[in-house]
Amino acid sequence: MRERMSNVDTAWLRMDRPTNLMMITGLIMLHDPLPFETLRNRVEDRFLAFKRFRQRPVLSGNTAYWENDSHFAIERHVHRVALPGEHGRAELMDLASDLMSTPLDSTKPMWQFHLVERYNGGSAVIVRIHHCYADGIALMRVLLSLTDTHPMTASPTVLPHRTEDHEDLFYSLVAPVSGLFNSTAKLGAGVLRGGLALMRNPVKSSMEYARTGARYAAEGTKLATMPADSPTRFKGKPGVNKRLAWMEPIPLKEVRAIGKTLNCSVNDVLLSSVSGALREYLVEQGDSVDRVNVRALVPVNLRPQGDFGLGNKFGLVFLELPIGIQHPLERVFEVKRRMAQLRDSVEPVFAYGLLGTVGVGPTILQETVLGMLAAKASAVMTNVPGPPYPLYMGESEVDEVMFWVPQSGEIAMGVSILSYNDKVLFGVATDAKLVPDPEDIVNRFAQQFEQLVLATLMSAD
Repeated sequence: MRERMSNVDTAWLRMDRPTNLMMITGLIMLHDPLPFETLRNRVEDRFLAFKRFRQRPVLSGNTAYWENDSHFAIERHVHRVALPGEHGRAELMDLASDLMSTPLDSTKPMWQFHLVERYNGGSAVIVRIHHCYADGIALMRVLLSLTDTHPMTASPTVLPHRTEDHEDLFYSLVAPVSGLFNSTAKLGAGVLRGGLALMRNPVKSSMEYARTGARYAAEGTKLATMPADSPTRFKGKPGVNKRLAWMEPIPLKEVRAIGKTLNCSVNDVLLSSVSGALREYLVEQGDSVDRVNVRALVPVNLRPQGDFGLGNKFGLVFLELPIGIQHPLERVFEVKRRMAQLRDSVEPVFAYGLLGTVGVGPTILQETVLGMLAAKASAVMTNVPGPPYPLYMGESEVDEVMFWVPQSGEIAMGVSILSYNDKVLFGVATDAKLVPDPEDIVNRFAQQFEQLVLATLMSAD
């Protein structure tokens, strides 16, 4: 009845702390009311098609297992709630923040759906899943399997995650993420299996991978000697309560147009706007931004194309956001330069191997290593491209999709960028004690993008 959990997934399970729950929080906003029965049926027919979600994680010493829940009941995992007051965005933010701060029941499979009725005349679905089940790429695919490309009144007989349409959708989801660090992703896809073999049988594999050993050794030295991140209010001893916020979407075609004009990628433009929003927030708080850099831990997908499984298969890179640069054009070109430096890095694969190593070691080793990593960053930043066309759940169109990832150690901020239906959405999750007003950050994102647009137009003249 038990199945051994992978080393990397074990590491994510053991990262749980009351002040930083290892839980991915997702939000699906629907234009029309969604019947509770429709959501429940979708979860039963499609979500639970993955047997993993009928299992709970169990720790035994330093080893973790997946164990079938013999008393599984969907009523414990799918709930309906109502918002107080005006049933608007502010009330939904409060509810989602409260749920993000509330741990999942570890005696049961660690996931929940909450249907929020009467949100802005429609409805919303809040999803919480523990990170040990899967990474953001896999969970996005799982959540999208609850939707359809056309409005429907009943669930199809063929599970959508097995159909050609949804496989193509997942390819479109993975490809841009791999393209974010193109050469790194190619390296990861080829070295991932070799790195795992190296951990399983170091004697047999060491000669085969000797040529890359020097690069990994250099990466380890670089990581160990990297100084702590600049001290800002984005770091500190976190509390239990979290706050999240998201902005109104902006057209993706406008971001592409600016990127093309400046010979920059979409990600360069978005990350520059994020840097500007964080800078302006610190300035308003009266904090110094002179020569300040804020590092973000950025996940990099290491899944080979066609890998539709669950689990965590991503590496991490440290990206320094140029908070100290005020001019929009200067800032975006600096982001471009720093991103280019990361493209040939083995940092993501090294980080993946490091997580796998600490996942089989004693807890104190994991805490030491993760504490070292957390000290060198102030945020976790994810960028997940979604489908460029509208989706439906039942007969209701999906208006917006958003998600937030957990942090660890003294990292108190998560930044999320997601594209859906040719729009870009930006969200922030913060520790309520350190940054109680993340909505002030997200509101500045669009302003910073508009400033970049204006600066681009003026430079063209």
